[in-house]
Amino acid sequence: MKIAEKARIVAEELEKAFPHPEVPLHHTDAFTLLVAVMLSAQCTDARVNLVTPGLFAAAPHAAALAAMSPQEVRALISTCGLADTKAHRLVEMAQLLLRRHGGQVPCTFEELEALPGVGHKTASVVMNQAFGHPAFPVDTHIFRLARRWGLSRGKDVNQVEADLKKRFPISTWGALHLRFVLWGRTYCPARGCKPTCAICARLSGTPA
Repeated sequence: MKIAEKARIVAEELEKAFPHPEVPLHHTDAFTLLVAVMLSAQCTDARVNLVTPGLFAAAPHAAALAAMSPQEVRALISTCGLADTKAHRLVEMAQLLLRRHGGQVPCTFEELEALPGVGHKTASVVMNQAFGHPAFPVDTHIFRLARRWGLSRGKDVNQVEADLKKRFPISTWGALHLRFVLWGRTYCPARGCKPTCAICARLSGTPA
């Protein structure tokens, strides 16, 4: 089966399963989205959503977060993985937002990726979901599924991202990113594809 046909099947099944995907991280604006995505590294979205209400109550904007100590932040996010490192990075990020951007989250990849604790994937999520800029963030779910479904042979996230951007129309990248993640969690996890995974079934020629 040609890659274009695989991409068509994948897009079709993903849209059927998740017609209106939403960001699973609770947030109200670009700042709270940035914070939530930073917290999600090596931590489940469900866990992040449990700790952010308290954090956002104490620090709803960059100025408030910048005024907190890493120890205060850590106390609020202690159940997230890498809490110590994340607490320091969050405070440093907020302080830099104040110094360079007047407390506002910048809307370019270059400026976002210059913030402490913000890598390309985090910047891509914020650029797409907060500012509507075309981006295709690749996390572990997407990396796994792209290779499992024969959409990419990339050995790192950068190559997989580049391949996926070639396979799908730019207007669909944001929704596809969310659909890939939701599908991976629901039907095709890392430990093995479930019998209910219609995409693997169609790509293998086996009835679902």
